[in-house]
Amino acid sequence: MQKVPFITLEQAQKIIADVPTPFHIYDEKGIRENARRLYKAFGWNKGFKEYFAVKATPNPYLMQILKEEGCGMDCSSYTELVLSEACGITGHDVMFSSNVTPVQDMQKAAAMGAYINLDDYTHVEFLERVAGIPETVCCRYNPGGMFSLGNDIMDNPGEAKYGMTEVQMVSAFKKLMAKGAKQFGIHAFLASNTTYNEYYPTLAGILFELAVRLHETTGAKIAFVNLSGGVGVDYAPYQPKSDIEAIGEGVRKKFEEILVPAGMGDVAIFTELGRYMLAPYGHLVATVLHEKHIQKDYIGLDACAANLMRPAMYGAYHHITVLGKEDEPCDRIYDVTGGLCENNDKFAVDRPLPKMEIGDVVAIHDTGAHGFSMGYNYNGKLRSAEVLLKEDGSHQLIRRAETPADYFATFDCTPYWDKLKNG
Repeated sequence: MQKVPFITLEQAQKIIADVPTPFHIYDEKGIRENARRLYKAFGWNKGFKEYFAVKATPNPYLMQILKEEGCGMDCSSYTELVLSEACGITGHDVMFSSNVTPVQDMQKAAAMGAYINLDDYTHVEFLERVAGIPETVCCRYNPGGMFSLGNDIMDNPGEAKYGMTEVQMVSAFKKLMAKGAKQFGIHAFLASNTTYNEYYPTLAGILFELAVRLHETTGAKIAFVNLSGGVGVDYAPYQPKSDIEAIGEGVRKKFEEILVPAGMGDVAIFTELGRYMLAPYGHLVATVLHEKHIQKDYIGLDACAANLMRPAMYGAYHHITVLGKEDEPCDRIYDVTGGLCENNDKFAVDRPLPKMEIGDVVAIHDTGAHGFSMGYNYNGKLRSAEVLLKEDGSHQLIRRAETPADYFATFDCTPYWDKLKNG
């Protein structure tokens, strides 16, 4: 099955005349339609809410779109909290999930009225000391051991730094209740980027059963269960695609099976999706600068791993479309590279593609989450622009590209600053 880009060569060329490559571009129509599918899939739960993982794509224009579609924000740092607040997203529309949390971050979350998700038992006293105990508190659970679906090991919670044991959860709930907390949330993240439709229902079953035990043991009212993230996307054409309707229905069955008989049918379901919400609706658009033919055939782009680090860091697959050559045979084998002084700066290795030429424009798929946000400045490379492809087909610059002045700006306390900022 072929992956189809959401822009054509003609559209890309029009944008490039205004915003030079490389740039990340996002599809507003696709983002909105996807958010609506999610809310429809979980519409059976009256309290359902998606808290978009800001770390995936921290751009206020995109956050505003998701806000308009009913989403809150999942923040993990002071800066993300400030960004959410600037978008008018505060109070219980914010979930603060952090670990090794600085005082400033915790105090900001409390001041905004965000749901605070405690990562560790010792954070109960930390929260009380620096911000006070709110009426609603969430605690993060780590079941330990290996997490499997059928015969497939999905992840290893026992090696993860996040969350509390069940014994610690019980103690935390009791201590928090003694300090004034009235109701609670439960959160866990057990697998990353899985397209198994059984993942969320299986996780839901684990957390729903935990919620019942915690309620019975402590008497605490469980207000919500946060399934966090982990629902993946089909980066490669041969991968299965997550079926959000089947996922929502699977969670509903677990809800009816576990929580309703326990008299807990009013529990709200939260999600914290980042990759699922935005990854397929982003492309990294780049231009071919050079071609090289030695032991292998190389295509060099004006983008590099500083713009999209997942292939270099994880060996992750991102599909590549040569715009305007979608129907040509993929009868050439290329390594597609950037210009960093690192041999792993490759977007693709031994990738079948159409014959490519200098000046060709490529769309690297599924960069809408953990694309721009994981960028960096190694080799003095500058972060790219971000562009929004609007529903009416027009485009809007939503983040300008960095300049050398931006790169040098933090040197403004040095005797070199005057020369640098003018050079």
